[in-house]
Amino acid sequence: MVTIDNLSFNYSKHVVFNDVSMKLEAGKIYGLLGQNGVGKTTLLKIMSGLLKLKSGSCKVNGYEPFQREPGFLGELFFIPEDFMGPDLVVNKFAKLRGEFYPNYDHNKFSRLMTEFEVNGNSKFTKLSFGQQKKAIIAFALSTNTKLILMDEPSNGLDIPSKAQLRRVISQASTDDSCIVISTHQVRDLENLIDPIIILDKNGVLLNASIDEISQKLCFEFSPTVSDKSMYSEQTLGGYINVCKNESNKECKVNIEALFNSVHQNRELIKDIFKK
Repeated sequence: MVTIDNLSFNYSKHVVFNDVSMKLEAGKIYGLLGQNGVGKTTLLKIMSGLLKLKSGSCKVNGYEPFQREPGFLGELFFIPEDFMGPDLVVNKFAKLRGEFYPNYDHNKFSRLMTEFEVNGNSKFTKLSFGQQKKAIIAFALSTNTKLILMDEPSNGLDIPSKAQLRRVISQASTDDSCIVISTHQVRDLENLIDPIIILDKNGVLLNASIDEISQKLCFEFSPTVSDKSMYSEQTLGGYINVCKNESNKECKVNIEALFNSVHQNRELIKDIFKK
């Protein structure tokens, strides 16, 4: 679906990526994680053709994104973090914009709007920020494009809406589509995103499935810090310890603890997950 080889990108003198490589496969919902400023949004914009890479290559469905060919644009949808809709009725917007996407399904859009409890007969400008966000997410999923890129989709949503978001994204995922979600709010999307990509300045620290992570790392709760832990985090009643999974026992992945563990143990993590 997406192949990135030796990608480099900079804003003037500020280097964002230097020699980054990764592959994204169909049938997955990727979680793109990283600290502020490491380039999560930049990477999404490169994949969507909004930014031109400086060197290396990025191919999406065989296309070079920045060339913005019709066949590429009709199979990709990018949802920015901050979306403000036009002064237009939402249903009219969907029907007009839907003509640009060969697989757009207006009935699906109407169903998702009902599930999100948003009135499609209202203008975007009459809706709250959260309602506008849900409307554009409903439209994006209704385009049925092969690649959907979402930048912080849960920002601005209340608790019930976040549950709705997880449900509709899960239902929208298919074997021939790929969804990439950039987020800081990992608890909002835990149990949905898999695999996990963790970016660092200039590179990729981790790109692994939840199964692979649980096979190689163990996340345990105990009253004390384990002497085997590579990362420990105090919580109510004890500590979350992240250790190498040396006994091959089944273990539920704690994504927040994983993120912090990876950042504190960059070289060790790279060694553990070496192919």
